[in-house]
Amino acid sequence: MRVFFFILLCIAAFLRNAAAADYVVIVNPNSGIERLGREEVINIFLGRQRKLPSGITALPVDLAVPSAHKEQFYSALVNKKLPEINSYWARLMFSGQGSPPRQAESTDEVLEIVSSSKGAIGYIDRKNLNKQVKAVFDLPQ
Repeated sequence: MRVFFFILLCIAAFLRNAAAADYVVIVNPNSGIERLGREEVINIFLGRQRKLPSGITALPVDLAVPSAHKEQFYSALVNKKLPEINSYWARLMFSGQGSPPRQAESTDEVLEIVSSSKGAIGYIDRKNLNKQVKAVFDLPQ
């Protein structure tokens, strides 16, 4: 019986890792950005840095709530759950210190915004990466 539960546990762990997305942070190919560091990505998506390293005004693009992709992204990036991220933005908005990233309804919309705006920065599952955008940061799972 213990062997059975051990096997089930191993299968569940494998399926969980297989279902986890492999996220990349993307920018417009004309943004002048080749790579970004983790701290730079955090600062841009949390509104602490308003310009890309190339000097262009940053336009972070987020997936709309509720989204499993958004939950996984912020969990991997800053180890926070969505209610914590929402609370963070509520405090900044109330105090007039910032506003949250632009909301996109789908990965396709993120790709469209980033490919058409020089300062846009977003995140997608690596499997959706195309030649219209450039990956500048790989988010570890």
